This record gives sequence, C-alpha cells and structure tokens, in this order.
Amino acid sequence: MFGLNSCSRAALRSPRQIPAILTFFFLCLLGGALHPLNAQQIRLPAGKGGVADLSSKQQRRQGDLYIADGDVDLRYGDSRLQADHLEYNDKTSETIARGHVIYDYENQHLEAEEVHYNVSTGRGKFRAVRGTIRIERRPNPTLLLSDNPLYFEAKEVERFPGDVYLVRHSWITICDPEHPKWQFYAGHARIRLDKSVALVNANFRLFRVPLIWLPYATAPAGRKVRQSGFLIPDVGQSSRKGFIFGDAFYWAPTSWLDTTVGAQYLSRRGASERGELRAKPFENTSISYSYFGVDDRGLKDSTGVRQPQGGEQQRLEIDSKLPWGWRFVTDYNQLSSLTFRLAFADTFGEAINSEVRSSVFATNNFRGFSLNVAAVNDKNFLTINPQTSVVLRNLPEARFGSVEQNPWARLPIYFGFDSFVDGVHRSDSQIDTPLTVSRTEFAPRVTVPIHFGDWFGITGTAAFRTTRYGDSLNASGQLSGLAITRNTGEFTIDLRPPTLERFFDRASLQKNKARRRYKHTIEPVLTYRYVTGVNNFADFIRFDSDATLTDTNELEYGFTQRLFVKEGEDQPQELITWRIVQKHFFDPTFGGAAVAGQRNVFQALNSITPFAFALGPVHWSPIVSDFRVTPGGPYDFEQILEYDPNLEKITTIGTLVKVKPYKEFFATVAHFRLQADPILQPLSNQIRALVGYGSETRKGFNFTTGISYDLKNSELQNQLIQVSYNGGCCGIAVEYRRIALGQVRNENQFRVAFIIANIGNFGNLRHQDRIF
Repeated sequence: MFGLNSCSRAALRSPRQIPAILTFFFLCLLGGALHPLNAQQIRLPAGKGGVADLSSKQQRRQGDLYIADGDVDLRYGDSRLQADHLEYNDKTSETIARGHVIYDYENQHLEAEEVHYNVSTGRGKFRAVRGTIRIERRPNPTLLLSDNPLYFEAKEVERFPGDVYLVRHSWITICDPEHPKWQFYAGHARIRLDKSVALVNANFRLFRVPLIWLPYATAPAGRKVRQSGFLIPDVGQSSRKGFIFGDAFYWAPTSWLDTTVGAQYLSRRGASERGELRAKPFENTSISYSYFGVDDRGLKDSTGVRQPQGGEQQRLEIDSKLPWGWRFVTDYNQLSSLTFRLAFADTFGEAINSEVRSSVFATNNFRGFSLNVAAVNDKNFLTINPQTSVVLRNLPEARFGSVEQNPWARLPIYFGFDSFVDGVHRSDSQIDTPLTVSRTEFAPRVTVPIHFGDWFGITGTAAFRTTRYGDSLNASGQLSGLAITRNTGEFTIDLRPPTLERFFDRASLQKNKARRRYKHTIEPVLTYRYVTGVNNFADFIRFDSDATLTDTNELEYGFTQRLFVKEGEDQPQELITWRIVQKHFFDPTFGGAAVAGQRNVFQALNSITPFAFALGPVHWSPIVSDFRVTPGGPYDFEQILEYDPNLEKITTIGTLVKVKPYKEFFATVAHFRLQADPILQPLSNQIRALVGYGSETRKGFNFTTGISYDLKNSELQNQLIQVSYNGGCCGIAVEYRRIALGQVRNENQFRVAFIIANIGNFGNLRHQDRIF
C-alpha cells in the first residue's frame, strides 16, 4: 500500500488551484522515481512468487531499486532485516543494508555494519558481525549442557542456503560474550545448523590465554547429530605408566553405526590400544564390541629384569529379537591373563574381578514351555604366579522344560518337567576332560497344592530325575572313560502356616496430610526335602551345580517379618524385612558324600548360604539372618549375619548402608567379614566407603571420595578423590586415584579435565572414569 507523498499533500492545500495542481500531480507521478515516497509500508515482489514487506521513515524508487532510510524493516517469510539504510532490487531480490544492521531468522540473530543479502535465496555477506545461534541439544546425563546460545564475532560472515555459515577471522563461545571464560579463535569456521561446527586453524583460549592449537576441529551442533572426527587428546601422568598421551578417532558413517578407535603412549610401559563399535542395523537388533590391549615392555624388578604385564581383553554383545518369538543373545568375553587386568584395569572393581564368562544362546517361550539352545564358557582365574584357572564349558547345550501346568481344571494337580542334552568340558590343574563329554537329563515332576481355607496351605512336589554322563572318575579321582548314570527320587513338602498380622494407625500431626497406617506381619515357613538315589557321588565330574546333587533328608524352617507403611490411598510400601532361616540335616553324611576334614560344597548346603560351612558330616546349617530397611527413599540398609552352631560363633558379617538424606548428598558404606575355619573360606575383613555431593553434570561444586581398606592385612587397597565445579558454560574436574594390589600394582594416578558445556572435556578424566 502506498501512502500520501509530498505531491499529493500539496495538491490538497487549496481548491482554487485545481488545474495547476492536476498538472503538478501528473508531473509528480511521472517523476516519482526521482523523489522521496515518504511511505510507511510497502509490499515488494520477491523471487519465487513471494512478497516482501518494507517499512521505513522515508522511501524512494529509482528504476528497479527501492531506497529506504530511517528505521528500515524488511520482512520476507521467517526472515527479518533491520537497518538505518537499505537498498532493494525488486527484480533480483538483492538487498544492501548499512548502519546498525540486524538480521533474524528462526534461531539465528546477527548484528553487522553492512550486509549484502538476497531475500529470495537466503544467501548473503555480513561485515563486522556479532551473532548468536541457538542450538537445541539432546538431553545427555554424561555431558554438561548449557541453554546459552552459540556466540560468535567475526570480520566477515557469508551465509548460504541450507543454513550454512562461513565465518572468517572469528571467535566462538557459549559463555557470556562480554566476559567469556573460554573461546575458540579460528581463521575459518563453518557452521551447519543442526549438524556441526567446524574450525580451521583454531586455538583454544582460557580467559583469553591461548592453551591448545587445533589445525582442524569439529563439534556436533544439533539434537540428533553425531560428528565424525578426532576426539580431544588426553594427557596425564601415572606413577606406573609414566607420561600418558593419547587420542582417538570417532567415525559415524550412518545413523545406525558408530565406532571409536584410539591409542595411548605410556612413557614407562609402551602403548595401549582401544576400540569400540556400536550398531543397530535393525529395529530389534543391537551390536556392540569393545577391545583394550597393552603392548607392555614391563617395569624392572629388583634384579633389573623387565617383567611385562601386557595383554588384551575384548567383549562382543549381540541382542536380537527374531521372528516367531525367538530371541538371540551373544555375550562373548576374552581376557588374556588376570595379571593384565590387575595391572591395567581402570577401576579397582574391574581389576579384582577374576571371572570371565561367555555365553551364546537362543531362547523361545511359548504356552508355558521353554526351549533354549546355548553355548557357555566360564573361566575363573585362581592364581597369577603361576597362572592357574578353572575352565568349564557347555558346548553345545539344548534345554527344554515346562512350568507347572494344570491339565484338569477341577483337580489341583500340576505337571512340569526339565530336560537337557549337552556336551561339557572341564580343565584345571587336576583334571582335563575330553573336549566334549556327553550329558543328558530328564526330570518330570508333579505338584499338588492343598489349602485349608485362608489360614493353612500344604504344597507337595514329587520328581524323578535320570542323568547320564559320558565319562566319570575312578577311585583315585582320575578320568575313567566310563559312562555313569544317576536315577534319583525327590520329594518336597512346603508347609505355609497362617500369617500373623497386626495393624497400627498413626494420626498425622500436619493438616491436610493423609493418615498413615502400618502393618506388621510374621510369615513362618517350614519345608521338608528328601532326595535319594545318588549312590556314587564321588564318581561324578564337577562340571556345574548339577553334579553337586546328593542324597539329603533335611528340614528348613524359619520366619520372615515385614513392616508395611501406607499413606492415604497410596499403595503400601515395604519398610522393613527381617528373615531368619536354618536347616537341619537328618542325614549328616548326605548319603556318604560328606568327607571329614575337607571343604564340602553340595546343593543342599548352597541353598541356605553361598558360603561353605561343612568340614565333614554336619547336622545343622548356620542360622542366617537377613535384615533390610528399604523405604524406597533416602535410606537403604541391609545386614546379613550367620551364626554357625558347629563353630559356636558368628562366621559371616555383611553390612551395607546407603543414605541420601538430601537431594545432592549421598553416602555408601559396605563392610564384609568372613571368620569361619580357613579351610572352608579364606579369612577376610574389608570395608568400602563412598561419600559424595552433587553429580557429574550438576552446576556448582561437586565432590566424591572413597576408600577400600583391608582390615585383616591393614592395607589400603583403593583410594580416590574427585572434585569438580561446573559453571554456566564450563567446569573443571580433578581426581587423585590410588590402586594397591600387592606386588602386581601400586599406582598413583592424577587426572584433570576442563569441561566445555555442550562439547566435552579437555583432559584425561573421561566420563567412564567418573564415580558420581
């Protein structure tokens, strides 16, 4: 819409001058392009059939060129250009703007001294620019995130269609641009919105002090973008490894695959390599693989000879849901030696894990039946010098079973069965079986539950089990090559006396707060079990727990107390649980299986406690007490006590306390002590504690510290301290860690990381090493 110009306003001044005024008005129309229009708003044609709205204090036209001055505002679609002076060509849609130029488009805001911009294509050049770009980031619990936009200042910025910016001679930050804590200075930068930021010939500055030069660096700049490239190098120091320098390359060729490959130089030891691959090629299939190895030249011993401790470990995981209800899982683990893990594991918990278990299986559950095909390998390291281990392998293995099913609706009789066929192998310092020893088993069972009202129940179960091994042991404990068969009958009666209950009400002292109710229950349990038919226990090779079945005539008894709390109409919560249980064995020899003066481990014993307690024939198991406080809130407590009437003392003490009384504070203390006969179990008395405040990505001050101490040997096994402070755009974290594992490892590590919000860390304290 055109406003009244100076010619039209002059024509209305006096009606007596109408003829002359008409002539003047006609001349004004002919020469309008040479005079100011003084319009407030005008609609102009733009490319691709679009229309641009132009408003300003003054406007005039010269041919195809519209010239506007004073509070110029040009809008086209979602873009807006403001300036003191603007020239617009309505044929080419080219625009030149000068003086306090402001450009806004969606999440982009630029301020410049001069702009050459094409309204139709979105391409333009900006000179002397300050700008912000708001980048949406995907929530990430491992990354410090900031809502600040990306700030940058440059001598020149060139914008291309597709939201691509080329920035020359610039600095970039997400901190307060007036007082930035960190900045990236770059000769050239490319910003692809919702994709990446690439810097060429860049240097990182902390408080404007140059620290790191980067010939080329990239960072993701979108919610779902993964950017390939070299990761930030890590530099560190260790008393055992020496000076550490390393880097890694991250490659994400597709949306469903990424991989990381890296290496470290260890000045005192050699070099280490790491690799990780993650893939999700199909919706119901995920694959991950990791590798870690060290080429170690070793440290010198007291004689000056180097003792290498290098090796490798790797893991492959596959989980896939297949058609017709099948599921396929692979969890393959390989470790070259326990010495390698003790010497180079990143954490204390990983270092002391001596078991390596691998399994591959396919399973299908249908109509109460279960079919499983598997291969399992379990390797447990016993000693490191010399290195000894026990290897147990089931390959191949097929299992088919059924839960209890009721074929007659009116009769309380349920049938079920378990069966398997497999090839097993065992290798250790005392026995090495053939690669495959055949083994089969079939065990049908019948269960009859009988209820006498709501107050008493009896459940009886009878089972027959036939098992055949393709090899066995002779009287001297050596392989005989002869097959062996075991036919057993098993009978169990489970008595459930009535549960004792009592309710307590507590009126709330606060107004508008729901009434709180408590419920205390005492649940007695009484189970009788009888097994017969295992007449040749010593002849079976101990492949797994199935080979530890013995004759038994036992009674298990005990009770469980529970305290529930309920507020208003909420669901009741279990506040306190206390379980006390013990077994009595009417047959102390277990059909002759128990050997005097020897550590005996049977199914009948393991089902009451995981700790060995039989040094021969035994009538009584330990009294096991398990007390737990689990309110589901800020406190969690559990204590396990075992009193052995045979030794007449408490043999096991286990205590775990977890508290989180405030939102950010947490503490965990665990104490475990074994003090039975050393033949049964090595004596042990250890305590671990972890106390902290905050979290890895929390704004403000955060700290955590922990220890692992061996009270028996008076040794500090592990100690760590992490302290960090996160601001609005960056943070810093430092760590001291000590791992002491006898003569294998006594190491002090110092790690530090400068945390950059939305990007990552500079330093050698990685996310996987954080303990918050």
